[in-house]
Amino acid sequence: MHAMLPHLLASYGYVTLFLLVALESLGIPLPGEMALVTAAALATTGPLSISGVITTAAVAAIVGDNGGYWIGRAGGLRFVRRYGQRLHIRDTELARAQAFFVRHGAKTVFFGRFIALLRTWAAVLAGLSAMPYGVFMAYNALGGIVWAVLFGTLGYLGGQHLPALEHAIGRASLVVVLGVALVVALVFAARWFRTHADLLAHRVASLRHQIARAVPVQRFRARYPRVWAFVMRRRQACASVWPSAGSARPSC
Repeated sequence: MHAMLPHLLASYGYVTLFLLVALESLGIPLPGEMALVTAAALATTGPLSISGVITTAAVAAIVGDNGGYWIGRAGGLRFVRRYGQRLHIRDTELARAQAFFVRHGAKTVFFGRFIALLRTWAAVLAGLSAMPYGVFMAYNALGGIVWAVLFGTLGYLGGQHLPALEHAIGRASLVVVLGVALVVALVFAARWFRTHADLLAHRVASLRHQIARAVPVQRFRARYPRVWAFVMRRRQACASVWPSAGSARPSC
């Protein structure tokens, strides 16, 4: 598909660009972003104009996202599950996406426009999560316009180096996806540790007790009583200093 983009855009112009961007935003995994970059690059020498390319891409993104929103809103979870199975999207992933939208829905609609994995499904999941249409439309329009201007300008300025530009954009999208995944994982990990702090403390105390009762430890204690007494004094000193040490941990 990527190899055919220059020919399709040169032959059918704005129609091809509109369809690819709109259908990708609707939930169909097509190279809409590459179509925008390629069309902008062709505008440097071909019949397309950069203003027309950016306008077409922005309108297509907004229209396609609106369609995806109403598909998710009207079709419901059953429809999204059935369609998602064809794209190998599991129920657990949909559930996590819905929960993520409850907390970060508006920001996800905007920033999802710049991330390949979210660009296809953000609008559908926004509708599925029953995000207020006014809020969705505001962030959707803003994201579509900024995305079209940014990548249209990049394609136009880098028209002489299109393959390298496409490769750089693909790597940048991957870095963004990995960064977002890392942040989300850290947030969930921090919440899990806060929620299970008492359980973890209990298990650590139990493990410490089991280690202290272990035969090798008891033998060490009996054979080196002075060393054992020194270690115990250090541990007790750390335990007494640690709660009042603030953010500076004592050198125990």
